[in-house]
Amino acid sequence: ENGAVQCGYCTPGMIMSAKALLLKNPNPTEEEIREAIAGNICRCTGYNNIVKAIKSVSNNNDVGIEGI
Repeated sequence: ENGAVQCGYCTPGMIMSAKALLLKNPNPTEEEIREAIAGNICRCTGYNNIVKAIKSVSNNNDVGIEGI
């Protein structure tokens, strides 16, 4: 939906980081998202689409943290 996944190299780490962030803060700012995923290396997307994807599920009752 947000084009956040390409080669899959960073996907597991991004998902774990996103889930940990959203458990602590269900509605993070873009800066907080970027800080949370800072330890993950993505060689494909440049992080913008990953940040958009995390933001799109934050505070979204239709998806919820279980949807990640």
